[in-house]
Amino acid sequence: MILLAIVTIPLAVAVLSAFFRSQRLASAMTFMAAVAILGLSAGAALNIITSPNHLLVAIPHWLALDALSAVILLLVAVVNLTAALFSMGYMHFRDPGGVRRYYLNYNLFVFSMLLVPLIQEPSLVWVAVELTTVFSVLLVGFEDTQEALEAAWKYVVLTIMGAAIALFGFLMLYWAARQADVPHHTWSGLLAVAPQMSPVLLKAAFVFILVGLGAKIGLVPLHTWLPDAHSQAPTPVCALLSGVETTTVLYVILRLLPVVSQAPAIHAHTWILAFGLISVGTAAFLLINVRDYKRLFAFSTVEHMGIIMAAAGLGGASAHAAAMLQIIAHSFTKSFCFYTAGGLLLEMRTRDISSVRGLIRREPFTASALLLGGLAIAGAPPFALFLSEFSILRAGLNRGQYLAAGLLVIFIAIAFSAIMNHISRMVFGPDEGGGSLRSGSLPLSCKITLIIAAIPVIVLGIYIPGALQKLIALAAAVIGG
Repeated sequence: MILLAIVTIPLAVAVLSAFFRSQRLASAMTFMAAVAILGLSAGAALNIITSPNHLLVAIPHWLALDALSAVILLLVAVVNLTAALFSMGYMHFRDPGGVRRYYLNYNLFVFSMLLVPLIQEPSLVWVAVELTTVFSVLLVGFEDTQEALEAAWKYVVLTIMGAAIALFGFLMLYWAARQADVPHHTWSGLLAVAPQMSPVLLKAAFVFILVGLGAKIGLVPLHTWLPDAHSQAPTPVCALLSGVETTTVLYVILRLLPVVSQAPAIHAHTWILAFGLISVGTAAFLLINVRDYKRLFAFSTVEHMGIIMAAAGLGGASAHAAAMLQIIAHSFTKSFCFYTAGGLLLEMRTRDISSVRGLIRREPFTASALLLGGLAIAGAPPFALFLSEFSILRAGLNRGQYLAAGLLVIFIAIAFSAIMNHISRMVFGPDEGGGSLRSGSLPLSCKITLIIAAIPVIVLGIYIPGALQKLIALAAAVIGG
């Protein structure tokens, strides 16, 4: 019942948002729904930790939750809550008709993301992933500017091309499973018959799924849509897109990893490691010359998706546990960074990095948040991303992957320098006049969101609760660690 309630709530709120004209009612319903979803998701995750088989089943072979999917579910629920709160102030001065459309698509987007980790049938997971594209593209183009519409079109064209490639892979996966007499076409069913599957079909299916879903994740060279879409969408949507939607799609690849690992000839870990390193390296250099601070954080998403892929490709329990911590830390930190960028945009009315100087003297609250977010997302100690990246590097060295670990160190160092160079100039740079004049104020709900979102960013680098550590270990075991 808990899992059914989790997916039903945002769908019901989406329908209600379409009919009620009151902007306050739509925002209040969305926020209360987010609170309920988070409460139910936390309860479901605790059930996973404490139950003997670490599994929660709503509909056998259709809707269920294990440790890996519980991590993704929790992240979606948390970022949904902060995004709903930020939306209250962010959407306050918009046209009422536009606000209704926003909350309709917002809740449908959340609904589709919640479906991905809960559905057990891989082909239906593909459907859920594509629903995230359908509903989010309407939010990317919400501002109705030329740049936003171009970003939305680029987003939908490239990701739907990827969807077609991934669909071919899922069909081949189904073919291989049927040949192996799979008892039920679920993740657990595939894992049970993986040794009997045709290695040729399994490898082809994996490569098509990796490339197709890689377009949704933003892996290089399929990343070109991501900086545009993640910078042009409304700020709460940016937080959802970069913070959890990319991770939700990445979850599907991680879920497939233990299946394809049953056939060593596929070299699945090598494929994933290569894609990850290429993405990290490319993003690190692209961060150097970026001129838009929302695009800065968007390119950082490409970097971190690559780091997670590289960690999964390294293999082993320690690398997989570090990958799960990286996923969690990135979701919290990246959503916080976009809330900060959104607040800065409301105050300065510009996304141009060179137009923002001396922010600490003009807007100390926003400047402090920007500096905190910059340090955290760049991987500075004592934040959680530093801990997870250090753990990934240590795991790579322990497994003898010296080249991969060395390249990761270089790329992470370049990305760190690039991000902090931009952030430090925005916060502490001399005000040369012109673009740094304040022209807006930050709504109260946005300030509260920044404070709430900063808590896990700060705390997780110092202390990880025992229940979360247990969940991370269980999730790593699902991947194969």
